Amino acid sequence: MATVAEWQYQRVQQNRFLRLLDNRRLLIFLFMLPAAGLLLLFLTYPLGLGVWLGFTDTQIGRSGIWIGLENYASLFQDRVFWTAVQFTIIYTVFATIGKFALGLWLALLLNHTLPFKAFIRSIILVPWIVPTVLSAIAFWWIYDPQFSIISYSLHELGLIDRYIDFLGVPNHARASLIAANIWRGIPFVAICLLAGLQTISPSLYEAAMIDGANAWQRFWHITLPLLLPILAVVLTFSVLFTFTELQLVYAITRGGPVNSTNLMATLAFQRGISGGQLAEGAAIAVAMIPFLIVATLFSYFALANRKWQQGGRDD
Repeated sequence: MATVAEWQYQRVQQNRFLRLLDNRRLLIFLFMLPAAGLLLLFLTYPLGLGVWLGFTDTQIGRSGIWIGLENYASLFQDRVFWTAVQFTIIYTVFATIGKFALGLWLALLLNHTLPFKAFIRSIILVPWIVPTVLSAIAFWWIYDPQFSIISYSLHELGLIDRYIDFLGVPNHARASLIAANIWRGIPFVAICLLAGLQTISPSLYEAAMIDGANAWQRFWHITLPLLLPILAVVLTFSVLFTFTELQLVYAITRGGPVNSTNLMATLAFQRGISGGQLAEGAAIAVAMIPFLIVATLFSYFALANRKWQQGGRDD
């Protein structure tokens, strides 16, 4: 049998354990440790390595030395880099606007009672779940200068007299890539916004209809304010995904013609991996960080406002 001292010792240990369970800050810290370890391993280390490489002259197969800001100074004088920055901003802005306009319209449509609604929702996800390279190959065929289905259809309708060179003309190539990105990103936006729409109580719409509100007034005064929090989150993710796009653009145009469709991500890949200049590629990748921070801060400050989340007005 346990002695009185052993029994008291066990009680003390149990009380300590119970106090630890009651310590919410400690529990939060313990539960966050695995996620923090994964982020440290797969995010912080590669980011730190990329920043360090940007200050060196490292090449594939040769370790570099510290050269300070020389890589960044050369980028400021690089016309190809500034062309990539310009197109990256244009690509992100127009693709994001297109995805949100069509995604919101599709979400509003699917939020109503439709025949075969579950089947339609599953079909809509196809562009998002298909591997990017397969989507790129399909668009590469659609934009082919000789066998384009778009050019063929327009020609048969008598709207054009010769086939369009979608990928051979800089402006055509840029517009074609933006259209491909919009097609691929619409399902993500539509499904996320549809999930937000289904959290809005139908009683709000019924009360508004009794008060005489039309469809536009119901959307503007009920749907949009209550959907703003998830809109901010989805917008942030959409901007991040679009700004860092690599596979779709590289598979369709590889940055051509004449570097007119290079994004910052594709240019970093070309310089760092294909060209062997790891340091220069890392410097271009690091130059993307300020843009990504701005997008992230937008989401943070938008969602930090509790009244705004609840559809109220700021004082």
